[in-house]
Amino acid sequence: MITSNNIEIKRIGVEDIALLSDVAVRAYCDHYKYLWYDEGKWYSKKSFSAENLLHELEDENTSFFIIYFNKVAIGFLKLNIDAPLEETTDALELERIYLTKSVTGKGIGKFVFDFVIEIAKQQNKKLIWLKVMDSSTNAIAFYKKMRFEICGTIRLDFEMMKPELRGMFVMKKML
Repeated sequence: MITSNNIEIKRIGVEDIALLSDVAVRAYCDHYKYLWYDEGKWYSKKSFSAENLLHELEDENTSFFIIYFNKVAIGFLKLNIDAPLEETTDALELERIYLTKSVTGKGIGKFVFDFVIEIAKQQNKKLIWLKVMDSSTNAIAFYKKMRFEICGTIRLDFEMMKPELRGMFVMKKML
């Protein structure tokens, strides 16, 4: 567990699945309901059910962490430790980072990114990458502030997602 300024990041295991599912749905829906015809209910059920999260947790390449602020679970992150991108196989993917709106602007995002960078360095990675919705201007601005650069685009094909909001940027940061 990493702790600083009332922020804690705790790697989780099977015993934490119910809490992970709860915080994942809350944090995701705080920011991404607008993408969906059903306000994200289908995606949340598909991606953040305890059953799905347990399956993802079984992957030895994946690490999940819950983020606490003042001892309250306010977000989570999912890392894929060996996730090649473009020019390097020495890459770590930050697949998910979600924080509830209640903690926006409190420095937690930067703390979490410093944590991810430290893990990447410990794993001898040369690059961290992530995907972000191209409509998430605040998130993109934050990632750019963290020195990530756009290096590609993709489109999602989820039927319940509004077609005009299916674009994503791939962003990377060299270490």
